[in-house]
Amino acid sequence: MIPLQRLREEPDVIRDGALRKGESAPIDEILQLDARARQLRAAVEAARAEQNRASDEIRGAPTDEQRARLFELKQVIQNQGAELSSLDARIDELLLLVPNPPHASVPIGVSSDDNVILRTWGEPARYEFEPRPHYDIGEMLGLFDFERGVKLSGSRFVVLKGDGARLQRALIAFMLDIAVREHGYSEIAPPYLVRPECMVGTANLPDKEGMAYATRDDDLYLIPTAEVPVTNLYREEILEASELPIAHAAFTPCFRREAGAAGADTRGYVRLHQFDKVEMVRFTTPERSLDELELLTQHAETVLQRLGIMYRVLLMCTGDMGFAQWKKYDIEAWAPGMERFLEVSSCSAFGDFQARRANIRYRSGPGAKPQFVHTLNGSGLAVPRTLDALLETYQQRDGSVRIPDALRPYMANQDRIAPPLTQQGR
Repeated sequence: MIPLQRLREEPDVIRDGALRKGESAPIDEILQLDARARQLRAAVEAARAEQNRASDEIRGAPTDEQRARLFELKQVIQNQGAELSSLDARIDELLLLVPNPPHASVPIGVSSDDNVILRTWGEPARYEFEPRPHYDIGEMLGLFDFERGVKLSGSRFVVLKGDGARLQRALIAFMLDIAVREHGYSEIAPPYLVRPECMVGTANLPDKEGMAYATRDDDLYLIPTAEVPVTNLYREEILEASELPIAHAAFTPCFRREAGAAGADTRGYVRLHQFDKVEMVRFTTPERSLDELELLTQHAETVLQRLGIMYRVLLMCTGDMGFAQWKKYDIEAWAPGMERFLEVSSCSAFGDFQARRANIRYRSGPGAKPQFVHTLNGSGLAVPRTLDALLETYQQRDGSVRIPDALRPYMANQDRIAPPLTQQGR
């Protein structure tokens, strides 16, 4: 959330940041309401001061004139105070609609065409046959059951079976082990349902209200990502500088009502209403924030490097980075059967934007005034698209899929997934 004082001092900066993101922001309305609120606040404070003076001047029983004046002042304080409370509440609501201005290093652009490719890792796999897309591979190997997924839950839901379910479970364990054992993250297993204020804290509400699944009777939301519960672990808390950086990793399913643009990626295991993801969340000081973003991105890249999957890293432009992000990198894995890159991770720095909404602060030392932490998060990785890229990268002419060496310990040393007719020859 943008502090009101900053909006007063830098309205053009905040307005320009919103425009560059392609977002609307009620800046003028906030400033108008704030001007009225400041007038009312001054009037209420003046009335209270006069009320105190009038009370102090009374000696014995008040006169009718004194009594009338005190009543008049009381009415002013009550009426203008009520209007002031209403204005303050409305200003707080509108501040939640103001996007986080992008960092100065973010390229200006309006769409994904303006994102900057920073680096590419690996080489595209080469085949002596026409590579298949993951959905054909998965159906041939009995890994996916798209029809029964639709029967159970509707479109954009999938059932994984047999080695498909095992491979997904292996990927999750592999990703968590890298984060925890090698990169020093503390593993968290959070709830999958959260209160509305947690969604507000990470800026999923009110900005993404239409994408969220809400329970009917309990005023709880199914999480769209583990970022929501893990970031809110320290909601309304003051941390010590010695604790920072804090790094957590969590596996959760993720639930999203609007899974992207209508009609996009309707086929395959790409864009779903429910999917699994390993999320990394970091809390740090303002001075370390952008360095932590580079570190976080490297941690996500490590997973693809160990799996031997070609990928690229994009610096997202202003118009393609989202409401809350200060700076953002996307990591896209190459899927040779589909002949396209698939986003498997977004690594984002938020500055103090989320911390202000969730009131997460830290003290730099004993007796120091608390200040807001900086938060970051990134997928490490989104499982379905990573699985897609793996199937397409390691497919063989006979229809089997070779399991990369790094995953074999998680698959009881199984070296490949073969079509049903040749399973016994494995």
